[in-house]
Amino acid sequence: MDLRKLKTLIDLVSDSNVSELEITEAEGTVRIVKGSSPAAVQNYAAAPMQAAALAPIAQASPAGQAPVPPTAPEPTAGDLTALHAVKSPMVGTFYRSSSPGAKAFVEVGDMVKEGDTICIIEAMKILNEIEADKSGRVVQIPCENGQAVEYGQTLLMIE
Repeated sequence: MDLRKLKTLIDLVSDSNVSELEITEAEGTVRIVKGSSPAAVQNYAAAPMQAAALAPIAQASPAGQAPVPPTAPEPTAGDLTALHAVKSPMVGTFYRSSSPGAKAFVEVGDMVKEGDTICIIEAMKILNEIEADKSGRVVQIPCENGQAVEYGQTLLMIE
């Protein structure tokens, strides 16, 4: 669904007595709820094209290539005070690299500086580069490549 159509629907709902509207199209489902919540627009279903685009990313690495190293173990409660969580600024699809065959922006153990690109979140077919908001060493990447992420979800942990 294009942005102009979505904006028009939001305006129609806000100017009418309708409190909730749900529309299903080929691209997915959109639900608009009029109320006091700040997140009045929610995307419930991934578009079929997005699902098809994610399929190559989720494949196992071909023979001859080293497997992707696992993320760091879960930090203990005592470690959490020293860690900084980089959180998602939007709802979308998390990608660790700029393309399926490209090297990941960051790996566990890498040093990052404030402003370095750490991942991409695709939202409404727009690729948004997410930058580190703190310098330090990456200790955990809890999100999987191609995973849907929510607003405020932890993308990675920096110490």
